[in-house]
Amino acid sequence: MKNFLKAGTAAIAAAAALFIIFLAGKPLMPAFEKVRSGYTTSEARLYDRNGILIHEIRRDEKVRKLDWVKLESISEAMKNTVILAEDRRFYSHSGIDWLAVAGSALKGGSRGASTISMQVASFILPEKGKKSFRRGLPQKLRQMRAAVGLERSWTKDQILEAYLNLAGFRGELKGIRAASEGIFQKDPSGINMKEAAVLCAMLPGNRSGPGTIADRAWRIIKLSGISVHEEEIREFAFQAVSRPYYIRAEIALAPHVARQVLKNGITSTRCSLNKNIQEFALSSLQNRLNELLGRNVRDGAVIVADNKTGEILAYVGNSGINSSAVYVDGIKAKRQAGSTLKPFLYGLAIEKRIITAASLLNDTPYDIPTEAGMYIPENYSSRYMGDVSARTALASSLNIPAVRVLELAGKEDFLERLKLSGFSTLNDDPEYYGYSIALGSADVTLFDLTAAYMAIANAGIYLPLKLTPGEPSAAGRRIMDEKASYIITDILSDRQARSPTFAMENVLATRFFSAVKTGTSKDMRDNWCIGFTKKYTVGVWVGNFSGEPMWNVSGMSGAAPIWLDVMNYLHSTDNRADNIRPDGVMEKDISYGRHVEPDRKEVFIEGTEPLGTISAANKHAKPAIAYPTDGAVLAIDPDIPEEFQKVLFKAEPESIYKWKLNGRIIGKGSYMLWKPAKGQYSLALINNMAETHSIHFVVR
Repeated sequence: MKNFLKAGTAAIAAAAALFIIFLAGKPLMPAFEKVRSGYTTSEARLYDRNGILIHEIRRDEKVRKLDWVKLESISEAMKNTVILAEDRRFYSHSGIDWLAVAGSALKGGSRGASTISMQVASFILPEKGKKSFRRGLPQKLRQMRAAVGLERSWTKDQILEAYLNLAGFRGELKGIRAASEGIFQKDPSGINMKEAAVLCAMLPGNRSGPGTIADRAWRIIKLSGISVHEEEIREFAFQAVSRPYYIRAEIALAPHVARQVLKNGITSTRCSLNKNIQEFALSSLQNRLNELLGRNVRDGAVIVADNKTGEILAYVGNSGINSSAVYVDGIKAKRQAGSTLKPFLYGLAIEKRIITAASLLNDTPYDIPTEAGMYIPENYSSRYMGDVSARTALASSLNIPAVRVLELAGKEDFLERLKLSGFSTLNDDPEYYGYSIALGSADVTLFDLTAAYMAIANAGIYLPLKLTPGEPSAAGRRIMDEKASYIITDILSDRQARSPTFAMENVLATRFFSAVKTGTSKDMRDNWCIGFTKKYTVGVWVGNFSGEPMWNVSGMSGAAPIWLDVMNYLHSTDNRADNIRPDGVMEKDISYGRHVEPDRKEVFIEGTEPLGTISAANKHAKPAIAYPTDGAVLAIDPDIPEEFQKVLFKAEPESIYKWKLNGRIIGKGSYMLWKPAKGQYSLALINNMAETHSIHFVVR
């Protein structure tokens, strides 16, 4: 009686199937090409400016799907085994294996009756994604009808190809490429018989334990007839399924850029990076950091920008797998700037006509009284040069002269200049930094530093850095006078002026025109090298993301060799020198009294050049006001905004003085800037509590 009921059930199922398939009309199934073209991976892809893949990043957290694989790129072992395991009469039936249907009905189940064609139909049927979807006889009949329709419009090879790409293998692994690469770290073309048996034992989307899959793999191997010991295949299958799967990205050159641009549903896009430059910059960073392993250096970052467009050509946020924190972006991390801010300070002072490149600055120990106590800056080398030109002071990165220039230019004005130059991480209060801002106590990012140096390269015009290629550049803004920018560039390219600190031959010396500055923060926690040519600006940071100090590593030994590597690569075929002097800048022969520095040609903003020999201050002379002169008549310029108009009060020889204007103390130091207002004034210089010199002047 029981067998009779089973046979009746099978007959009813077959009759229902025939009715649906042959009386309900031809089903509408999508074309194979439409299914293949509509297939999407779980990976988002980033391409460089030339359309070359440079990074893959996972975006779908529910499933892991890789590229679609054509049937001819799948091993014969895998194709044969999947047919053996899932649908032995695949090439002989027309979508429904009636023998399997009858056998399954007699056994009281349906799993064994599903052909590969039916399973493919179930993958692409609209009902598959609906919440109302339920497995059962009606769904099985819909699959049968769809499978017949599929067989009418698709070839057998197309059906098999779709099955291998759409089937779930294990857990979140979907498709043969994800399964073969994730479990065996192999391309589907290299799958052998043992591996194919294990993969087929997982179909479709098998969540069984390792033991069950090992049992099924052995049954599949027995069906294949190949000679393998049972324990061998069981152990092989058990190990393959027990270990976590791992899919290595096809390429991973720009993780930080990928995370920035591949978001909000974007799965594929191009960026401004150049694959070759990105690869070289990463390789150079890794190689140089390996050389510094014994000096407690683990991290670094490199950025390369096109001066004309602001497009970023290389963005290396860290050294990759060897970094102490692979997810930290060293280009956007805030670090202490060191001496890299000095060009903007000297540029401001030159632009305001406070100093020239030839001006003498005193490089001797210097104590500055502040509200918080004495500020005592020191040179990096702990050596002092006495009187030096501003050119030598900047190129050789001397600290004391920089602090003296800050006194002349003003902390407020310098902070405003830095903000105008794109430094987005600064505190609004100049007193937060005090005089130490001249030496780079502010926290900045490599991104902002590189953009600001690119502005100097562009004659003082700031362009925002961008990762999108080919788009029109945003309108630039002027952050430094073109003439001052030229002079700063000339100083930063001067090997001779750099030599007192760095010697003539060093890693900053290129065979082509370049301007460059290094920086090292307090306790050697950070070092930098930022520089540019006419075409490119390159920024490098080296240090530790943890903030640990490096051991005897300066900008010259840490960041500079990487900067030189990248610059040489960028100019391997183009090494033309190019620094065109703008209108309003003139060249003049200069000489110094007492041979402070050798005679040379110097560049000046027209009207600021010296008329004769440049003399060092007489340190034993009686303190006196050198400027303004007694009886001077000063005029407010109506064409210059009031906030930029300042009068320089200067005393000689340099010392710690107090300035008294119309009976009121207004400041301290050898220099100070005063905002003029119309009227008559009495200016006195006070030294050791006594008035030593006074003058009168008028402002109209």
